[in-house]
Amino acid sequence: MLIGLGGGAASSQGSGSSEEELDFASVQRGNPEMQRRAQEVIDACWALGAENPILSIHDVGAGGLSNAVPEIVDQSSRGAVLHLRSVPNDEPGMSPMELWCNESQERYMLAVGENAVEGFARICERERCPYAVIGELTEERNLRILDAEFSNEPVAMPMEVLFGKPPKMQREVTSRDFELQPWDAGDIDLGEAVERVLSFPAVADKSFLIHIGDRTVGGMTSRDQLIGPWQIPVSDVAVTTSSYCGYTGEAMAMGERTPVAIRAGVASARLAVGEAITNLAAADVSRLSDVRLSANWMAAAGHRDDDYVLFEMVKTIGEEICPALGVSIPVGKDSLFHANRLGRRRRNQRGHGTCVTYSLGVCASGGCAANAYAPTTVIRG
Repeated sequence: MLIGLGGGAASSQGSGSSEEELDFASVQRGNPEMQRRAQEVIDACWALGAENPILSIHDVGAGGLSNAVPEIVDQSSRGAVLHLRSVPNDEPGMSPMELWCNESQERYMLAVGENAVEGFARICERERCPYAVIGELTEERNLRILDAEFSNEPVAMPMEVLFGKPPKMQREVTSRDFELQPWDAGDIDLGEAVERVLSFPAVADKSFLIHIGDRTVGGMTSRDQLIGPWQIPVSDVAVTTSSYCGYTGEAMAMGERTPVAIRAGVASARLAVGEAITNLAAADVSRLSDVRLSANWMAAAGHRDDDYVLFEMVKTIGEEICPALGVSIPVGKDSLFHANRLGRRRRNQRGHGTCVTYSLGVCASGGCAANAYAPTTVIRG
C-alpha cells in the first residue's frame, strides 16, 4: 500500500469515484513540529535582509520533488544535476519513482547560493531542522537525476520538453436559467426544520474546531474567536500583532456563501466579498484601499454549467466589484473538482459476506470564499 503518493491525482477526481488504492495513496501525513522548525529557518533567513541565503523557494506539494524541482530550476533559466539518494529518506525500500514523486509533507525546495550554503547549514542545525544539498544548477538547460543505488539516470530530459508552450485548452460551456418555485412551508415539520438548520455547517457551533488548539500560542494574538464572558466563538475578525511591543497588527476575516452558489453563482461571489469586507470592519482598518483579498474559487469543472458560472464569478469579482471598491485581489486558489458521488446503498447477502453496491448520482457545488486582510492598530490590555 502506497501512502502519500497520489494526492495530486486524487484531487482531480470527484469524491467517491476513485479506486480504494488511490484513496489510501492520497493520504498525506502532516508533521506540525517539523513544519514549525522549517518556518523558523525561513524566518531566520529573511530576517538577514540583504544577507538572506535563500535565492528562491518553492513548496513541495502535489507531485513531490518531480514538480517542485523542475519549477524552481526553470525559474533560474538553467538546468540541474540532482543526486536522488541525497534526498532525506527513512524508508530504504522506496523505488526511484517513489523518492522522486512522493508528497511527504513539511518540505521546501530552496535555491541557495554556493557561498551561502555553510551559513544556511548553521541556521538549520540551530533549529534542528533536517536539510540536504541534493544538486546544483547548470548552464546547460537539461534536467538530470542521478541514482547512485542503480548507477543510472531515471530522469534525463531537456527543460524545454517540460516547459514548452502547451496548446491552450478549449472548453465548451453552457448556461441555464433557474426557475425558483414558490416556497410552500405548509408541509415543514418545525422540529425537523430546527434540527436541520442547526446542523448546517454554516450555522452549527464551531467550538470543536477552535478548542483543538492553543489560540494564543506565539503570544501575538490580539483578537481570537471567542467573545464575551461566556467565550462564545462568534468573532467576525481575527487580529494579530506585528510585534510583542508595538501597536500595529494585521486583521483577517473571511466570507463565503457556497449554498447560494447552487442557484446563483455570481450572487454568491458578491456576497462572499461583501461579507469578508464587512467582517473586517470590526477591526480598526483605516482605509478600504488597505484591504487585500484572497479568493478560493470552487467548481465542478465540466459538470453542467459550472464552467460558465465560474467564469462569470471571476469576471464579476475581478473586473467589476474589486475595481469599483478600490480593493485588490492579488492572490487566490482554485479547487476545480467539487463533485461528490451520492446514492442509495443496497446490501446483497452472499454466503457469510455482504456485498454493498450503490446507485450513483453526481452532486456538484461551487462558489467563492473570500479572505480579507488589512493592517490595523492593536489595543493591548
